[in-house]
Amino acid sequence: MRSKLLWFVCICLFLSANSLFAQQVENKPQKAKSIGLPSSVEYISSLSSRSNLIIADLSEEKEMADGRSWTVPAIAGKGSTGDDILSKNPHPLKNALQSRGLNDDFEAGASNSSPTDPAGAVGPNHYFAVINTAFRIFDKSGTALTAQLDPTNIFPASGCCDLTISYDSRADRWVITMLGSGAQLAVSDGPDPVNDGWYVYTYPQVQDYQKLSVWSDGYYMTENTVGSTQVHVFEREKMLIGDPGAQIVSFALPGLITSGFFSPQAFNITDNNYPDVGAAPIVYLADDAWGGVIQDHIKLWTIDMDWDNVGNSTVSAQSQIGVDAGTGTVTPFTSVFDGGSFSNLQQPNFQLIDALQATIMNQAQFRWFPTHRSALFNFVVDTDGTVGKIAGIRWYELRQDGDGLPWYVFQEGTYNAPGNKHAWNASLAMDSEGNIALGYTGMGVNPTDGIFAGTYYTGRFAGDPPGTMTVAETTIRAGNGNFPNNRYGDYSKIDVDPVNDKEFWFNNEIMFNGRKNWVGVFQIASDKTNDVGVVALESPLDNNTMSATQVITVTLYNYGSSPASNFDVAYQIDGGTVVTETYTGTLAANSSESFSFSTTADMSAIQKYFVFAETKLSGDQDTGNDFTICYVRNIAADDIGVTDITSPVSAEGLGTESITVAIRNFGGNAQSNFDVSYILDAGSPVVETVPGPLNPGATISYTFTAAGDFSSLGDHSLSAKTELPGDSDTSNDEFVTTVSNLSCTSVSNNTSQPIGPDAGSVTTSVVTFTEDFVVDDVNVTVNLVHTWNADLEIRLIAPGGAAAVWLCRDVGGSSDNMVNTVFDDEAGTPIASGNGPFTGSFIPEESLMAFDGLSSLGDWTLEITDDANFDGGTFNSFTLQLCENVNLSLDDQPLDAEVIVIHEGNDRYLIKLPTNTLNDRLQLSVLNVLGQQIYWRTVDNENGTGYEHRLDMSYVSSGMYFVKIGNANASVIKRIIVE
Repeated sequence: MRSKLLWFVCICLFLSANSLFAQQVENKPQKAKSIGLPSSVEYISSLSSRSNLIIADLSEEKEMADGRSWTVPAIAGKGSTGDDILSKNPHPLKNALQSRGLNDDFEAGASNSSPTDPAGAVGPNHYFAVINTAFRIFDKSGTALTAQLDPTNIFPASGCCDLTISYDSRADRWVITMLGSGAQLAVSDGPDPVNDGWYVYTYPQVQDYQKLSVWSDGYYMTENTVGSTQVHVFEREKMLIGDPGAQIVSFALPGLITSGFFSPQAFNITDNNYPDVGAAPIVYLADDAWGGVIQDHIKLWTIDMDWDNVGNSTVSAQSQIGVDAGTGTVTPFTSVFDGGSFSNLQQPNFQLIDALQATIMNQAQFRWFPTHRSALFNFVVDTDGTVGKIAGIRWYELRQDGDGLPWYVFQEGTYNAPGNKHAWNASLAMDSEGNIALGYTGMGVNPTDGIFAGTYYTGRFAGDPPGTMTVAETTIRAGNGNFPNNRYGDYSKIDVDPVNDKEFWFNNEIMFNGRKNWVGVFQIASDKTNDVGVVALESPLDNNTMSATQVITVTLYNYGSSPASNFDVAYQIDGGTVVTETYTGTLAANSSESFSFSTTADMSAIQKYFVFAETKLSGDQDTGNDFTICYVRNIAADDIGVTDITSPVSAEGLGTESITVAIRNFGGNAQSNFDVSYILDAGSPVVETVPGPLNPGATISYTFTAAGDFSSLGDHSLSAKTELPGDSDTSNDEFVTTVSNLSCTSVSNNTSQPIGPDAGSVTTSVVTFTEDFVVDDVNVTVNLVHTWNADLEIRLIAPGGAAAVWLCRDVGGSSDNMVNTVFDDEAGTPIASGNGPFTGSFIPEESLMAFDGLSSLGDWTLEITDDANFDGGTFNSFTLQLCENVNLSLDDQPLDAEVIVIHEGNDRYLIKLPTNTLNDRLQLSVLNVLGQQIYWRTVDNENGTGYEHRLDMSYVSSGMYFVKIGNANASVIKRIIVE
């Protein structure tokens, strides 16, 4: 949880912090910014020695205070685009290996506050679980040894929240942290968290979102701060013995610009193999959508502590993994959701929750191996390159070939959950064999699917294809309810059991009969010596080339710890004859290999085939993972169809609209020059030819040359279909939909007034709109009697003069009158080409789009100027039709202030909201005409005279955008035009 607190002045020996918020520290090695001592040190007796333990009262429903700056430093329109490359090209073994299920799962905490900040640590005999404001200790069977206890049982009463827990394996001690008068750290004086006491240190230098990592020469803590120090190192050796002289040394990260919420992490040692060299790495992501970042990369710093002479301690200049030579590749990613907002992913009740962007998720893990060093970390990315969102997990393994040598990318991957689910809020760890476990939250992408946020795991074996989570997704506990607001998780945490160094303990937040933290215990490594299986059918896959002599190829996998050779493999098609052959090679432990049967199968018929394949290893210790079952189709050569009508969609003010369809090739042959047709409102078919090519399995978009008339109000039936000669399956040719032309709001003024006849005379007619909405389309109908139309100039003026458009000037020559003359941008004839009485629809002299994006509320004025003497006439009526942009809305209560937009050049704008009555933190967002949020941050009335924010729109496409400032109760909107 990110909390906002008031801070005491810290006790510093020298080098007091004086950096400004968002100031960049020069990218070169730096000394410490400050060195301090604890403001207090206390010894707290063991929990078991006291009879008056305080039970945590978490019944109150409340959202925890949020101290992050409520935004990430994204710039609208900047950054990588398109689908995530790694997620869209998965290896065939992704999620193909059978998991080992769960060894245990249990509820670790319950709370009505949001979020719960789930974390835990596992030791030889205990599991220590924490939530935001409570903790509970379990034995290794999941049996609770304590009640859910208030933090004051260990920490001073001045504490706040944000509990974290770590197990220091080499010292066999527990380390708890909490925010309160700074950071409070409690270190157990023995291995038993129930029966041993605690040394409790308070350091006032830490502000928010503290994350502690265990390293050989210190406890390292990163934080989200507006100050000049982002990393703190605590003197571990002294804290373990309760020495009140245990120092805190604080560093700024060179080259890092902080402008909003951010969360780097120090590497945490997973097991008891601590590096001899103390260079502790700090890691963070850098998205090219952020200001000052040119290319997506990973930032890495190392801190070298000298506890004998603390003033000699340094933090290195940043390394840019993926940019600097020899550091490997970082594939482009998109880590920004909704322009930086923290309301991102729709639950089944459509309530948005946080995707937890701009965060190295808890924890970045380190392991020392004799031949190399490995580090794991992850962060959330948007894998969908369209306007939609699919959260995925970008994860990395960095390696170092020896202590002090450069770090480089060993493997990277983006994990998408199966079943059209989001995957995020992840935590990674590696066991002693190099196998990786990934715990995460999964939730349905489509709210109507009803898949609530649940807790899951996947993983991979050390020898599996790089960047691939090969283990099947396994449900730890499915959620059964919605979270009531956007606050979720903040993080999760996975640890490795120090007893066998293989078993993973993952703690995550779900809604399961209330807000709960749930622990799943599982293992990736096999305990079996002999265990093989068929994990995938490699060939054939769905295609149109299956034959009467089809070769069957499968993927074999050795789950066991010993090599396997000379075992039987079998397949069966549609319950027919079982074909058994012998694999004569040697399959190494935790490795895969392709095996092709010499006996072929007849799969020449156009149909679906049921394929069963299995291994038959003598003495196999787990026959449950021996087989795979799948369906494959011998598809027809020629089969295409319309799968969607993407345009038009139901809206207000429809007229003559283009019709666009999606066409998919279900068959095996590429198609070109085929016909496609549409029928609108039971009319005659409109048939056109699509040039193609349309390749097998591909989908293309086609827009008909002939547009459709949707101008009449109400529902319009629309169908489209392909007309391919010899199409083998006509059932998938057609798509049918209904497009509704929704009614717009019209207001008329029927008061007659004279026009002219004197030159320069002006006639005005006003209509008033009392409904407040964002204008998307304007149509004007005019009725007047006047001889010699060329004398007239007519314009429409928006409320307050926000915009004005000339409908016509000096048109029609000597012709007379305007009768039911409609000015409509979508008309086919310019008004200058018409003659009186101009009955029908005409394109005005200037575009009515000038009014798009304005508020409808207020007086709209039609102004008629007679610019010549003699001829005169009578104005009879005019009707103004305003159509609403259904993608944008104005709040019921307008904010009592007016937004001022000042263009400062180069598509950069100063946004001002002058006010001396509003002092709350407000939200500023930028939306496009589709209502999609492309930028988001919070703004404060810093000097009491109003809100200001500089907006960079230099990366967005030209067009109209809307700046909206407000809070949950009221807002004000202003449009801007980017040239």
